[in-house]
Amino acid sequence: MVFASSIYQSTFFMRLSHEYREQWSTSSKVLFRLLFIYFSLFLFFFVAGSLLTPILVKLGQAIGSEGRLERFPTGSGDTTMAYLQLLFLALITPPLTIIWSILDRKRPSYNQFFYWFLVILRMFLILQMFIYGFAKIYKVQFPTTSLARLLMPIGDMSPMGLAWTYMGHSEGFNMFVGIMEVLGGLLLIPRRTQTLGAFITIGVMTQVMMMNFFFDIPVKLLSAHLVIIALIIFLADWKRFSQVFIKNETASSLKYYEVSRDPHYKKLIFWFKVIVASILIGLMCWQGYSRERSFGDKREKPELYGIWEVSTFVKNADTLPPLLTDQNRWRYLIVDRKGSATIKYMTDKMVWYDFEVDKPNQSLSIYRKVDSTAVNTFKFARRDSTLHIDGIFYKDTLRVDFKAKDLSKIELLNRGFHWVNETPYNR
Repeated sequence: MVFASSIYQSTFFMRLSHEYREQWSTSSKVLFRLLFIYFSLFLFFFVAGSLLTPILVKLGQAIGSEGRLERFPTGSGDTTMAYLQLLFLALITPPLTIIWSILDRKRPSYNQFFYWFLVILRMFLILQMFIYGFAKIYKVQFPTTSLARLLMPIGDMSPMGLAWTYMGHSEGFNMFVGIMEVLGGLLLIPRRTQTLGAFITIGVMTQVMMMNFFFDIPVKLLSAHLVIIALIIFLADWKRFSQVFIKNETASSLKYYEVSRDPHYKKLIFWFKVIVASILIGLMCWQGYSRERSFGDKREKPELYGIWEVSTFVKNADTLPPLLTDQNRWRYLIVDRKGSATIKYMTDKMVWYDFEVDKPNQSLSIYRKVDSTAVNTFKFARRDSTLHIDGIFYKDTLRVDFKAKDLSKIELLNRGFHWVNETPYNR
């Protein structure tokens, strides 16, 4: 039993702990230095990554990278530069750890350093949980499936597009996931509940990370780092967790490292957390509320909103039949968001256009900002579920009649929830 206990005490999980210890083992100090250097650099370059650009470009050229060796805003967190940054951190962290270990080999412990290190990690993790959580509570990250995507064959979707369609379908599921992310962030704020907050965050973010990996969503690196950060916070309390949930023992209270024993300091920190958390939550709620009504599910529907199916298509006085091989005939005009529209051709090709409606003059414009061609202007007439447009489209005269597709008959939008299902409704 003594031998088994000594092995248990020497496991990786016991290297770092929230508990105050006068003397740290050599392995604990080396592990802390390694983690401190890596995540300090990670957080710094997460904010100021552009400072690394010249180094990363040279590193990419040195290893013969064929990726894009420049920083550019695309919404992807898994660019070539992101992986080069990860490689740079992996290369520089071990030698810096060795140098630090040699220069500071006589230090008995890092209680104060470790305390502030965890504070910084918690602050970063809390902010990310709030950002992603409130983006789901207010359904901004995963909006309801667009009208254009409803007409897209599932085989033409990317894995990420399929994941966005799945997540965007249910407002309730979005709220559940968002609430769990925010809950994890909230519980990370007080020191007493940080282990529970980290535990919840691990569960939520592991699911997110796996979704990113298996649906090819380009937030793999960030989500993996968030899981690891939550693991570091959680495993620092592994001893007590294992005593209660694994070994069926009573866990004793921890002797924390205390920055100050002054009760005024503790009261100041408490109210600082309350005020900052309240401000942050208030800003997130305001931002989510306004974004949801600006371009989310609760946005104002544009004029001519809907899926308009072409019934008659006349081009230069020639009526084109609805042949699936015709690359010029329109099949649908899809108006989903203000200022834009999608034309789906008979060949299933979709082209996105800028789209402006002048209702008083009964005219509309369809154009692309990237084109040098003049704006295509049409006169339109709408009656109930029919629409007629007449005008010039890239030097061709078009007269098109449309019939609105009945959105209430689209199964995905209208199936709803059923407590009782006699048989699975899996279409």
